Amino acid sequence: MLKISAVIITFNEERNIERCLKSLNQVADEIIVIDSFSEDNTAEICKRFPVKFILKEWMGYSAAKNFGNNIANNDYILSIDADEALSDELKKHIMELKKTDNLLDAYRFNRLTNYCGKWVHFGGWYPDTKLRLWNRNKGKWEGEIHEEIILKNSTKTGFVKGNLLHFSYYTIEQHLNQANKFTDIMSNDLFKKGKNASIFKLLLSPVFKFIRDYFLKLGFLDGYTGFTICRISANASFMKYYKLRQ
Repeated sequence: MLKISAVIITFNEERNIERCLKSLNQVADEIIVIDSFSEDNTAEICKRFPVKFILKEWMGYSAAKNFGNNIANNDYILSIDADEALSDELKKHIMELKKTDNLLDAYRFNRLTNYCGKWVHFGGWYPDTKLRLWNRNKGKWEGEIHEEIILKNSTKTGFVKGNLLHFSYYTIEQHLNQANKFTDIMSNDLFKKGKNASIFKLLLSPVFKFIRDYFLKLGFLDGYTGFTICRISANASFMKYYKLRQ
């Protein structure tokens, strides 16, 4: 029977971590939490569950996740963020997968995001398919932000039905603060790579992004929520290149 180690990185996730850990019941044979010295009740909440709780100075998203993967007891890793949870359907199908002998190297599933209390289905936010269950010998996390699992050549992947539920932002202010933080990281990363941004890219990139997400990817069907998401995303595109020019 397939054994799975769930790996989560945390920092001040008292609002989310309990929901995340409850959703792993029966699915994960081991739960590892790599915490960057949270200042809230994250540690206390984790102690209520059978988790291996490890304090570690912040190393970056990919490095922290790879650290957790490397100390896991099982080769198959379920990587989940603290603000995510497995839907009942996804749990059911992963449990069925654990009983099969015909395993693939990696599995993807869809992610459905909740934004300020509303599930978002358009604007490029769904199905937002993610690879989150895989054999750690077949790949690892790479990237400073919007990190992803890079698999080795000839790796066989499959798809698991059900949604990974993502509780992204509870307020618009939280989204704006996160966008400011991420554009700092992205612009610094581009600068280190020797990239630059022309005035045309600075001005036209946010326009193209808004048109693509709001009209071409049907963001308008999510109503005011869709408009808010597309507007902030377009502004983030502008800020990324503005900070790069600075």
